[in-house]
Amino acid sequence: MPRVNRRLFLSTTAVVATALSTGITRGDESESVQWADVRDWGVEGRGFNDTEAYFDRLPGRAKPVVREAVWNLSRHSAGMMVRFRTDATEIHVDYGVTSSNLAMPHMPATGMSGLDLYAADTDGTWKWVAVVAPATQQVKKKIVSGLAAGERDYAIYLPLYNGTEFLKIGVPAGAKFQPIAPRTAKPIVFYGTSITHGACASRPGMPHPSILGRRLNTPTINLGFSGNGRMEANVGQFLIELDPSVYVIDCLPNMSADEVTANTQPLVKQLRAAHPETPIVLVEDRSYSGSWLITSQRERNESSRKALKAQYQILLDAGTERLSYIDGESLLGADRDDTTDGSHPSDLGFYRHADVFEPVLREAMKSTIKA
Repeated sequence: MPRVNRRLFLSTTAVVATALSTGITRGDESESVQWADVRDWGVEGRGFNDTEAYFDRLPGRAKPVVREAVWNLSRHSAGMMVRFRTDATEIHVDYGVTSSNLAMPHMPATGMSGLDLYAADTDGTWKWVAVVAPATQQVKKKIVSGLAAGERDYAIYLPLYNGTEFLKIGVPAGAKFQPIAPRTAKPIVFYGTSITHGACASRPGMPHPSILGRRLNTPTINLGFSGNGRMEANVGQFLIELDPSVYVIDCLPNMSADEVTANTQPLVKQLRAAHPETPIVLVEDRSYSGSWLITSQRERNESSRKALKAQYQILLDAGTERLSYIDGESLLGADRDDTTDGSHPSDLGFYRHADVFEPVLREAMKSTIKA
């Protein structure tokens, strides 16, 4: 099957002309608002165009191939974001999610089903601005007001643990609005578990793949499948259709040592056969917060890591190049204060993940550029 590229548009001017519509909204918005449907210029973080629904993370043809749990989780919009430029002093959103389950006991609605707004500062760094805390499946509201005068770039991250039905962005009539197309640079592709998926970030912009996308100024594709990241070949067959700068394989929290032994080499070889020069990063499981004191947790970490290290060494001995490794003990802090439930990172935990990943990915991306 040919590789599927992200959707591009030919002319920003044409998109602006077709994307904006004007309507009168009520409630906390009494003025005329210009609305733009993000599907008209494209959402970054979509790896495939031939999806069953626009905001799905796997193509429709994956449905009969991957396990049902993987397919269902692929309907979540984790890692997706849309960019635009405006001089508006307020920004509105109109969106809907696919499930009425907006939150979990250990993950708030802001992260699971909300929208997260960032803006680019004058030095180009992305800084947080506002978040939507949804109480219903459909939300139409002013996300922020009182913005300082001037044009700037904005980004909105989509819900992590819910599917997105639609998303429109609104600005007051007369304000400038410039869609920004998804970048065409090769993305970093993350394949992993609930942690990659985003549990339990307080906001959609806070999982480490998104943090790293901002720090490295590069697109990312989030293929985290909660409880179901198992280095499976039937997922790998879709991974190889992508053309990333780096593959990050972070599946150990969902795998026993025996599964790690069985699946690591086949997946790496599958990726390498399709992409001989693309760096691959293998990641150990993070330490359970209680593993310093709870024997079963410590043994669980140790067994899976021992298995991954053995497979990594076998691959190196066989001459596998551009293969990197991240130690799991370093991913969270020695203070054990950076998870929500002893397993899933809090925002602090994700920040610490990003600190460990960043130098490894920077080095891997250098090798991609040289190649």
